[in-house]
Amino acid sequence: MKRKLLLLLFISACISLVAREYTVENLPMPRSQGNVYVTNPDGILSSAAVSVMDTTLYALEKQTGIQVLVAAVEQIEGGDCFDFAYRLGRHAGVGEKERDNGLVILLVTSERCIQFVTGYGLEGDLPDALCKQIQQRYMNPELAEGNWDAGMVAGVQAVRGILDGSMERQPSAGNEEDDMLILMIFISCFVLAPAALWYSVRQRNRCPQCHKHTLRQLSVRTVSRENGIRTEEVVYRCTNCGHIKRQQRKSRDNDNHHHPGGWGGPFMGGPFFGGGGGHGGGGGFSGGSFGGGDFGGGGAGSRF
Repeated sequence: MKRKLLLLLFISACISLVAREYTVENLPMPRSQGNVYVTNPDGILSSAAVSVMDTTLYALEKQTGIQVLVAAVEQIEGGDCFDFAYRLGRHAGVGEKERDNGLVILLVTSERCIQFVTGYGLEGDLPDALCKQIQQRYMNPELAEGNWDAGMVAGVQAVRGILDGSMERQPSAGNEEDDMLILMIFISCFVLAPAALWYSVRQRNRCPQCHKHTLRQLSVRTVSRENGIRTEEVVYRCTNCGHIKRQQRKSRDNDNHHHPGGWGGPFMGGPFFGGGGGHGGGGGFSGGSFGGGDFGGGGAGSRF
């Protein structure tokens, strides 16, 4: 009997040591307890740190209407911090329904991640780059050392200072790198690509006899058509030395050397223009323990 009792106690102790894996549905919502903004079911944060953050975020909501949900847990279902924070914000309805001005700050210690997700109405005031800057400057150095209280309190206070205007936004340390990347893209698109095209045309116009760029097209005639492929002979004449050059080219029989619908290329409609991705919200949320705000794909995440 004693052995069975000891075995049961041992199993219970082992189970208690295994961290609970939270879903957005079973994570306790703080607003059901009044003006509380932090959910801390695993006791990662001290009661003093939670009190400071609740007070800070209450003052922010009273002044600006912005609602913030802070969640600190050990494990989450799936391990995807962005997806969990995004779904949590929609499930809880963080933010005012008409303004979608909500923010979720998620700390997952087992994944060593800190994630910000913003509502539609907050993306302009708290853009992705600024979310990342807050994490890197105020939070990650402390979180990397396991100082959960210091990192989270510093991040929440920085968020409040930026959103209520009491803290001046500092230029990001990565701005110079971003400017350099933009400059490189500009040079590639408007300098290198036209230069390469110009060089290719010049090489095609180069006479193999006198080596001057004076070849001119005289005629084009179809040599054969087979299996939908047309073979043409193009005749060039050098205006400098009179050399005649013949060259064959192949194309599809219904292809008049152009592509219907214009040129898309690797930039238009590609990774630089159009075709924006991200997680868009499909309709408004009916409301949760907050104000019923909806979320887009804004925010940023860091590993520490």
